[in-house]
Amino acid sequence: MDPYLKDILDVLLRMLHVTAGIAWIGASFYFVRLDLALRPPKRAEGADKGIAGEFWGVHGGGLYHSQKYRLAPAELPEPLHWFKWEAYTTWLSGFALMVVLYYFDAGVRLVDPTVADLSDWTAIALSVGGLALIWIVYDVLCRTVGQRSQLALAIVGAATIAVAAWGAGELFAARAAYLQVGAMLGTIMAANVLFVIIPAHRKLVAAMAERREPDPAPLLDAKRRSVHNNYLTLPVLFTMLAGHFAFTFGADEAWLVLVLIVVVTAGVRHFFNLWHTGRRAWWILVLAAAAVVAIALWLQPDEVASTQAGPVPFAQVQAVIEERCAACHSGASAPLGVRLETEAEITVRADDIERQAVQTRAMPPGNATGMTEDERELLGGWLAQR
Repeated sequence: MDPYLKDILDVLLRMLHVTAGIAWIGASFYFVRLDLALRPPKRAEGADKGIAGEFWGVHGGGLYHSQKYRLAPAELPEPLHWFKWEAYTTWLSGFALMVVLYYFDAGVRLVDPTVADLSDWTAIALSVGGLALIWIVYDVLCRTVGQRSQLALAIVGAATIAVAAWGAGELFAARAAYLQVGAMLGTIMAANVLFVIIPAHRKLVAAMAERREPDPAPLLDAKRRSVHNNYLTLPVLFTMLAGHFAFTFGADEAWLVLVLIVVVTAGVRHFFNLWHTGRRAWWILVLAAAAVVAIALWLQPDEVASTQAGPVPFAQVQAVIEERCAACHSGASAPLGVRLETEAEITVRADDIERQAVQTRAMPPGNATGMTEDERELLGGWLAQR
């Protein structure tokens, strides 16, 4: 693909993806808060009409009164607002980004021969297959384990995510592995909307149109899946941003780092969900903060130690960078504006080179240019003598 066309598609799809994701997550946060904060109607006529709970809020200069029915009102309301396109647009734009940035450039971004010697098409097939497989496994777990215990489902679900993270780390380049897990979780969320939540809503509306009592079972299932989506939002957001944090996806046990962060972020979401019910479980935030500190200490990089017999001439460093890095990091299209063409540009980016190429080995992506360990040690020796 033409590099400039790729940049244009990257900007357009990324803006669409982020905008739709904000709308979807905002709706999820709002409606879960609304549902958890409902209080029984204060007036008897409200209960007689089938109202299960009500919520009063103030926002934007006005008072709002929201009511939730136990099943449905007597008459079909018009207009009835649906919440689905935010989810569909987020997933479609995210998958399009995967295609443009990772599948079209699989040999550089998706495949790392030092991790798994895969052909481009094999890696793409495994990535797409993983998206389908995770939904099937999750859906089966919901229909079996989840019917007996939501806590058991959460535990088994966390174990499933751990297996997915480990598997992605064994198949794909480090940065791509994290994104693959995020795409898998995002697929679960979008599929919940498409295959469970919206069909349940259609059944509800159909029952109202036919003036019969709605079946509560699919509505309860839809509610559970909606709550699952709510807990997955922060883990997915982290995987979307993790590409900027090489010390996480470049760690020796990167899959375990990801699993721990998923648990911590889901726990933070649980804190706020409890808050909406009036409970202040501060211990969750304390544990989350302690876990963050522990992870940060665990991932703290060692000081770069020189293994070179003597001083490393800059000319040798520049030769390595020209061969292994400059193909991308040059000209106006250099990623994030990081250019490594002159001594001044290389020197000012020394800390980035240390983190990305020496400590985490995140660069070059997928080691597409074949940087050797001797070359990394050479860079380390130059950095150590600064």
